[in-house]
Amino acid sequence: MRLRFLATLCSLGVLLLSSTNASAYPWPIKPFDQQHPIRANFGDPRTRFLNTMLTDGLQGPGTFAFHNGIDIAAPADTPVYPVISGQVRYIDGSAISVKTKGRGVFQYFHLVVTVRNREHVVAGKTILGYVMHAYDHVHLSEIRGGRVWNPLARGGIAPYRDHTVPAVDAINVRPAGSLLSFDSDTVCGLVSIVAAAHDMTPIPIPGVFGGFPVSPALVTWSLYRVGGSTYVRDADAADFRTTLPSAKTFWNVYARGSYQNAPRFSNRQYFVPGRFLYNLARGIDTRAYPNGLYEVLVHVADMRGNASDAALQFIVANHPGTETGCPAHAPSSAP
Repeated sequence: MRLRFLATLCSLGVLLLSSTNASAYPWPIKPFDQQHPIRANFGDPRTRFLNTMLTDGLQGPGTFAFHNGIDIAAPADTPVYPVISGQVRYIDGSAISVKTKGRGVFQYFHLVVTVRNREHVVAGKTILGYVMHAYDHVHLSEIRGGRVWNPLARGGIAPYRDHTVPAVDAINVRPAGSLLSFDSDTVCGLVSIVAAAHDMTPIPIPGVFGGFPVSPALVTWSLYRVGGSTYVRDADAADFRTTLPSAKTFWNVYARGSYQNAPRFSNRQYFVPGRFLYNLARGIDTRAYPNGLYEVLVHVADMRGNASDAALQFIVANHPGTETGCPAHAPSSAP
């Protein structure tokens, strides 16, 4: 199946936040009024597979979650400060939260902590701790109204500018339950539709994570019969622009075959770029649709309105009188 890339739309500047925005907050490392590299986005997949790559790693059990903050790249021993003043609460030996008055709670992870539990800390003045060795980043989470919130959303961290454009890498129609796609443009029976997409960081990341992808903030899709009806219009596959989906829906949002940057399989970590696959539809019975030519359109966007689209056309050809809609010599699957 051949992916068709459409015109790229760049809505730069519309959603840009500046440090003069009174509702925004500064960066937790110096200089506070300067943008720093972010090596992991809000909503990125966090995958730790129990089994090895050579067993059933990609389909097997493990620990799976949406990344609930942003990872700000910084060398070990970099001092970290509160973005808003408040009172410290210990989370564990290397993580603390700061409860503010009227601005929610902020969490800071991967620190050699230097403040006391319940201590009052001052934004830009009190050192909360130092970035731990081997981590090379501080993880920042924001909690608004009891819900984890994207720090890059309106009223969040500033300044933050992004001129990169997220992209759709592939769109695949798979036999339902398979990690493989049909090897031709013709499909039948029960299928799933999956899109691979990624974004790149606006500031290059130093070290082993350099050039690794991050997740788009928004993935939507539409499905229509060419020259005929529209069956799905602008449905969300993933939306990380404000808060996160429930953790239990991880494999509803991400499709099997996904893994994070530097993934772990069993007791081994691989320093390779992540693979982000999104479930557009987990199960569509194509027998409910007239045979013919169809197109799926995928739209991806980031937090600053940079966006692009791609489309895939395929033929639905079900065979009446068969149990599955597919002929006995149904199209084999291919990677």
